[in-house]
Amino acid sequence: MHRTRFLCILLLLPACGEKAKTPVASPPAKSETIAHEAELLKLTLTPQAVKRLGIATVTVGTGQAGLKRETSGEIVVLNGAGGVPTGSLSNLAQIGLAQAAADGEVERIRAQARLARIALDRASLLVAEEAGSVRARDEAAAALAGAQAQADVAVEQRRLLGPSVSKLGSQSTLWVRVSVSGTDVAEIARSSPAMVRALGATGAGRNARPVQAPPSANAVAGTVDLYYAVDNRDRMWRVGQRAAVQLPLGRMEEGLAVPSSAILRDIYGGEWVYAQTAPNTYVRQRVEIASAGAGDAIISRGLEPGMRVVTTGAMELFGTEFGVAH
Repeated sequence: MHRTRFLCILLLLPACGEKAKTPVASPPAKSETIAHEAELLKLTLTPQAVKRLGIATVTVGTGQAGLKRETSGEIVVLNGAGGVPTGSLSNLAQIGLAQAAADGEVERIRAQARLARIALDRASLLVAEEAGSVRARDEAAAALAGAQAQADVAVEQRRLLGPSVSKLGSQSTLWVRVSVSGTDVAEIARSSPAMVRALGATGAGRNARPVQAPPSANAVAGTVDLYYAVDNRDRMWRVGQRAAVQLPLGRMEEGLAVPSSAILRDIYGGEWVYAQTAPNTYVRQRVEIASAGAGDAIISRGLEPGMRVVTTGAMELFGTEFGVAH
């Protein structure tokens, strides 16, 4: 019996060894420590480098700026006093077809008016020679008046379609149409100008004055269209072009103010400034912008009063940090 137990133990030992050799499954994820925003480079320049780069700093103080809402718009043709379908304001093919039809209608009505004038002159001549009836002359005069009225209507309808498509590129003024959610329209300062700039442009853009246009909206999207007139004497804008638009809101924002030239934006849209932590020493610091005015930006988070930030030379420091020449 003891011999039987011993044999059973010997048979179980290999099985236990095989179980012990079973490999452990690797974890489904692996975490590694990477550089954090708090571990940014500290740039220390020599006085000569500071002078060569033209570094200038300002002290962060308090200020206020009008709140703005960033959105997009579409460059469209002037809509005049109304009559142009909303979708055709930027659809050149639709505009061209409507204009061609209107031009043809104007010529047709004018031809009828010329025939009515000839008929009236002939009827008047026959009455003067006592060879025609007064009734025929009066009917010819009424036909001429009707033709002239139709011609006036046709000319006005053509005027509402704006200048010909071939001349749209030479317009000194174009409109930008901005679709705003119906719940946000009340917040827009309708009497204040908007700021319009090309998509991707980093400049301040140019002012666009509000204009009165026939009401248009999109019931499906729940948006209302606002229109602004933008200067196009330099032929910067083209019909159908998309643009970035800053709509003014009817209230002000107070906070820490820095010049707009101090703000840097990375490829991901992050906003940064270079703070001076010691003489000739600068550290890039993330900020959040609450509002941007004509020359200042209101910072909601990231800075403290009394800090000094770089205004002139910020891009040069950015290139120095990442090894990109400027």
